[in-house]
Amino acid sequence: MQRACFTFEIYPDKIEEYKKRHDEIWPELVDAIKKAGLANYTLFRRGTQVIAYVECHPNIETAFRKIGATDVNARWSEWFEDVIVSLTDEDGNLYWAEEVWHLD
Repeated sequence: MQRACFTFEIYPDKIEEYKKRHDEIWPELVDAIKKAGLANYTLFRRGTQVIAYVECHPNIETAFRKIGATDVNARWSEWFEDVIVSLTDEDGNLYWAEEVWHLD
């Protein structure tokens, strides 16, 4: 298992909409997330910045490749295009945060 953290920004006028959409998350997306090997997936928000934490089984590359290949993830991502300012850099990479320390 590998832990992963990444950040992104949402539009200031879409904060409530961002929360609402997650309150109504699609069950088929939740199933796909779990099947991909993503667990303990948590989103935090500070103003317009969102911090995502997730545990990836067996590793980050495999889990994100699996979820990225699903139709439901593609539809969810498209639905959020009006909410998220930027999820990836110009090369298509998430804005990863480096793990500095961890306590079990």
